[in-house]
Amino acid sequence: MDLIQLEMFTAVAETGSIHAAAQKVHRVPSNLTTRIKQLEADLGVDLFIRENQRLKLAPAGHSFLHYSKRILELVDEARMVVSGNEPQGMLALGSLESTAAVRIPGVLATFNQRYPKIQLSLSTGPSGDQIDGVLEGRLSAAFVDGPVLHPALDGLAVYEEEMVIVAPVDHAPIAHAQQVNGANIYAFRANCSYRRHFESWFHHDQAIPGKIHEMESYHGMLACVIAGAGLALMPRSMLESMPGSHQASAWPLPPDWRYLKTWLIWRRGAKTRQLEAFIGLLE
Repeated sequence: MDLIQLEMFTAVAETGSIHAAAQKVHRVPSNLTTRIKQLEADLGVDLFIRENQRLKLAPAGHSFLHYSKRILELVDEARMVVSGNEPQGMLALGSLESTAAVRIPGVLATFNQRYPKIQLSLSTGPSGDQIDGVLEGRLSAAFVDGPVLHPALDGLAVYEEEMVIVAPVDHAPIAHAQQVNGANIYAFRANCSYRRHFESWFHHDQAIPGKIHEMESYHGMLACVIAGAGLALMPRSMLESMPGSHQASAWPLPPDWRYLKTWLIWRRGAKTRQLEAFIGLLE
């Protein structure tokens, strides 16, 4: 097993195609096919499922991909350390939409100015998607609702969010879920931690929400609430950042439900120089 084989394997795993991977690593397809077969023979397992000229990762391949990426990242880091160069390369971040909109724009701007050789990318989505992205190696780190108790992850708390129920402007005060039993709510998909928090608040008070309308943005949720169609839950910082927030009312959750911490998480043992530089700005 050598670094070239790992680079080839990772490229095939990410593209699902020998030809696409060959273009990515600047090799001829036959060379990739031979080296991948040699790697599988060396490991004694099939890393790919071969179907209709496409390659899908086998269970062993999924596990091996995680280690292959870690090895390649460590090699890149070692090269930078011994050469004395400033951090460079890729840093793929994931984030909750609210965190990306309100909390980190200034940090990202400072990071890009201070570390111009690092290619920073940012994707947003629910906590569940971001956690999966970190575990699968698609993301170097992600901002999620925490704490995240997973043996393969490390992280630190970076922000505290006050969660508020957003209601039509003339809605009566909301202190208990029983007061809005059966109300329609607007939320992200089921793997959104804020949605689960909202539903748990209902159930804890022996109430249930009405129809749950899945939305793609906080702006869409706010528009529906302003129209009188239901309720939403979001960080107060997110609500106050949006145009039209004065057309809705905001009611904080009870003390035991009111605050949630946002964490930055990464794979255990996979803190690169790029990520350390980013964390340094947060701290």
